[in-house]
Amino acid sequence: MLNFIKSDKNNKYDSEDINFSNIPKHIAIIMDGNGRWAKKKNLPRTMGHKAGGEALKRIVRECSDLGVKYLTVYAFSTENWIRPKEEVSAIMRLIVEFLKREFNELHKNNVILNTVGDISKLPESCITALNDAKEKTKNNTGIMLNLALNYGGRNEILNAIKNIFKDYENNKLSKDDILNLNEDVFSSYLYTGDMPDPDIIIRPSGEKRLSNFLLWQCAYSEFWYSNINWPDFSKEDLHNAIRDYQNRNRRFGGVK
Repeated sequence: MLNFIKSDKNNKYDSEDINFSNIPKHIAIIMDGNGRWAKKKNLPRTMGHKAGGEALKRIVRECSDLGVKYLTVYAFSTENWIRPKEEVSAIMRLIVEFLKREFNELHKNNVILNTVGDISKLPESCITALNDAKEKTKNNTGIMLNLALNYGGRNEILNAIKNIFKDYENNKLSKDDILNLNEDVFSSYLYTGDMPDPDIIIRPSGEKRLSNFLLWQCAYSEFWYSNINWPDFSKEDLHNAIRDYQNRNRRFGGVK
């Protein structure tokens, strides 16, 4: 079970070089390297995904302790369906098991559970578990944990355009509304809705690409890459990413 213990900000390691007034509001993570972690240990790939769930628990805990408002994790992409059927089925089972095992602690500690992506394509047991958790935590006021499931950035943008057209057909938008559409209004049609764009996107495992993740939202995100496989990703690694983020000069196209 999750054990939410507030970080001691007087602790030398926790507080060293971290500016607690400049914690990223929104952190996004591509949880990569589960399979490679398992291969190095001569374990089935499914064991890597299970270990990745343990890593997610400790990072949710630490983000909550640090005051992060949104944590979006790439759990299953629209392209992941091409993986072996046994692996896909195992991932879906692990999602249900994670929610059953950890829900009470997540709820107790005020976590809002949300999904981004088209979860209608997931197995019924997975949809039921996700929707139940979302409904029961919707009025919480702590960190929002966004599970990106059956998610693809290109598909998200196409879906937004389709929903704009539906609103036009239903007389919720006029032709002039569409012609004068601004970025804020378009963003409201994305899965992330009214959430702020991610301040930093973290990708462990050594890969240095987005893999169709938050393509619209990442326009001015900072990126932090690491060779650490996701199951080994620790709160110290998270601290390192945040320190690096805080030392960058975010100009958003302007000059400082």
